[in-house]
Amino acid sequence: MSEPQWGPRPEGGGTPPPWYGYPPPPRRRRVWPWVLLGIAVLIVLGCVAIAALVFSEVDEEADRKVRVTYEVTGDANDASITYTTWNNGNTSSSSVSDARLPWRKEVESTGLMKGGSLVVTLGESGGTATCSVTVDDNPPQTSTARGKFATATCDGF
Repeated sequence: MSEPQWGPRPEGGGTPPPWYGYPPPPRRRRVWPWVLLGIAVLIVLGCVAIAALVFSEVDEEADRKVRVTYEVTGDANDASITYTTWNNGNTSSSSVSDARLPWRKEVESTGLMKGGSLVVTLGESGGTATCSVTVDDNPPQTSTARGKFATATCDGF
């Protein structure tokens, strides 16, 4: 019975190589590149899922409407009022001269930056005026002006 010949036969009848007659050793596969690839794929999929959740939340928040309430109270006779509202990244401002107090205005605001700003400036006769900006049911942001040409500013977000 002859021995299996797995390797090449030596030429010229010399001494056979050491592997002659034995099968070559099995090639060992490396596992770590596949493990690293799997981890990288999981990280990428996790980042994509988180980004999708964030974009969904931002989109919902941008579409949500809030009610902004501007109020000015006090005893001033000649107050000038300027209120600004943010809507979808745009601002709109309006002014009221020689306003009678108490004064109140409600508007809706949408977009990522919601809310508004209110500025009250007293005239030469002075007095007291308190401004207030309330967004939805949040606590109001207030400020008070006292005296001639005093100014109060309120911001609500």
